[in-house]
Amino acid sequence: MIVRRIARPLVAAPFIYSGVEAALKPAGHVEVARPLTDTITEKAGIKPLTDTQLSLAVRGHGVATAVLGAAMALGVFPRTASLGLVGLTAPLAVVSQPVVGVPKGERGAKIATFAQKLGLIGAALITAIDTEAKPGITWRTANARTQHQQIASVKRDAQATIAALKAEAA
Repeated sequence: MIVRRIARPLVAAPFIYSGVEAALKPAGHVEVARPLTDTITEKAGIKPLTDTQLSLAVRGHGVATAVLGAAMALGVFPRTASLGLVGLTAPLAVVSQPVVGVPKGERGAKIATFAQKLGLIGAALITAIDTEAKPGITWRTANARTQHQQIASVKRDAQATIAALKAEAA
């Protein structure tokens, strides 16, 4: 449908842009990610990531986001790409949440970023469940099971009929 051909690239555009930006200019993203990674490494009891390691992780995350965004935009495994983008974007929404430890002056910008991330997650989820008017795997599995049962029933009936005809003939 034409709407999908237009909507998917529109939904994917912010993912592609932010992914490319993170891959090419990781410094700002490293600054935002630092508190979360420090908290995680501290709770896990492991050594904190160096700036180089965190920069590499941010770049990798950016590349993955851009590639999955491009896949969604081009319609290449769009449902899988969308779910991948949800998984990559959810931690960013957590990092940009506006509640904990945010001064009042910065809260408005944090709320806007948080709302944008939630919107992107919602759009990607909608894209992930879109089956393009084709039956999903759950329906296909149930339908195959029903057809198999019907074929098995016909086979049993045919075998019983053949056995009855042989018995009459003998």
